[in-house]
Amino acid sequence: MEILVTLIEAYEKKHFPIGPADPVEAIKFRMEQQGLTQKDLEPYIGSSGRVSEVLNRKRRLSIPMIKRLHDGLHIPYESLLATA
Repeated sequence: MEILVTLIEAYEKKHFPIGPADPVEAIKFRMEQQGLTQKDLEPYIGSSGRVSEVLNRKRRLSIPMIKRLHDGLHIPYESLLATA
């Protein structure tokens, strides 16, 4: 049984790799989970224009934004720091 599990895991890693989460998708997923709007992200990211830029991938997250999103919305650092 253990050999079968090992073989299946190796097959899945080779044929169906799971890459790092996209930071914007992680934020959007949390927004959907908690019923948040872009306005609700302003305390974590900044002005409404800045929130829009981040969600439209025109601006990258800064380290302070990442820390606030992690602390306030409990989005894992690994998801927020991943490069997409």
